[in-house]
Amino acid sequence: MNYILFDGTVRNALLPFTYTRPVADIRVGILTIREKWEKYLGITTTTITEEYLSEKYPMVEMEQNVLINASFFPNKALVAIIENLKENELVLYNDEIIAFYTKETQEEVDFSTYTAIEYKEEVLRIEHTWDIFSKNGAAIQADFELLTAGRKSKPISKTNTVINPENIFLEEGAKVECSILNASAGPIYLGVDSEIMEGSIIRGAFALCNHAQVKMGAKIYGPTTAGPHCRLGGEVNNSVLFAYSNKGHDGFLGNSVLGEWCNLGADTNNSNLKNNYAQVRLWDYDTEGFAKTGLQFCGLMMGDHSKCGINTMFNTGTVVGVSANIFGSGFPRNFVPSFSWGGASGYTTYLTKKAYETAKVMMSRRKVEFDEQEEAILDHVFEETKKWRKE
Repeated sequence: MNYILFDGTVRNALLPFTYTRPVADIRVGILTIREKWEKYLGITTTTITEEYLSEKYPMVEMEQNVLINASFFPNKALVAIIENLKENELVLYNDEIIAFYTKETQEEVDFSTYTAIEYKEEVLRIEHTWDIFSKNGAAIQADFELLTAGRKSKPISKTNTVINPENIFLEEGAKVECSILNASAGPIYLGVDSEIMEGSIIRGAFALCNHAQVKMGAKIYGPTTAGPHCRLGGEVNNSVLFAYSNKGHDGFLGNSVLGEWCNLGADTNNSNLKNNYAQVRLWDYDTEGFAKTGLQFCGLMMGDHSKCGINTMFNTGTVVGVSANIFGSGFPRNFVPSFSWGGASGYTTYLTKKAYETAKVMMSRRKVEFDEQEEAILDHVFEETKKWRKE
């Protein structure tokens, strides 16, 4: 069977993260949504997404295809239903299509001819950017059980203080010394060749993915995820870093999401609670206004390739687009458009030539190439987000 993940109705609600990736490649928990589905299905998947992303994330269509809404996370019960779908059957959850089986091309699918199977069990789903951190604890727990089932952790060094060691798992090459690991409130997972440096205090749920690193003396409150090759330092609470992003110094990051190739300067802090304890509103790209989140705690949403200088202060509920460069004193506005250069005193356009030079240098340090494909995606984002910048 050929499995294809599609963005579904929530793609725009997950901007700025879906400017540069399909919904399937968002990381929540230990794994990306795509990695979760591929683990359960035991097969690779392809993607239906925005046309400008399709070269990097292609779709392969075969004679028999099952299409899966990537905003939903797999579980045993749901996967069993999907694997047993027959032609022209679909799975529904609260009137939203989770999956369907077709032998037709995408243009020919007529759902009025399909037999619906109602899925009424509990299922994890992301519908908004803030779901990425607010549902991260449940996602870490599910991924931890999936990845560690029937396996034995590498030994934990006796230099550490450990609470609930049965809820801690170290992959090959993971290192942690002279630290406090408390897995009472959720599991702690250390990926391949990851490292927690001396003096760190970690409270689960916590996922340190492959080749990621926690700096000395860090204080990490769960549920928090540091994706592959990320760097974490200072104080972090209930946040998700996708991959290759750095929050390596002192300062606070809470109830926040950073995409890939982001960098927070030393002593950067974000507020995650309004002074009047009111509900937090976040920028909505569709309505071009600030939407209610229903949350009292909500921090920073930062798209790929964005960076800030030392001592940057972010207000509660700040959205930063793709490839922005923020610096200077005072609080930047609560919505910073993609390719913005500046801070509280105002912005100019961060020219693509300069932005790409920075991206090339940063990526080459991790032995990753900034290629024409990546440049074409960012070119598209630059043009699509032009209306929010003051040229």
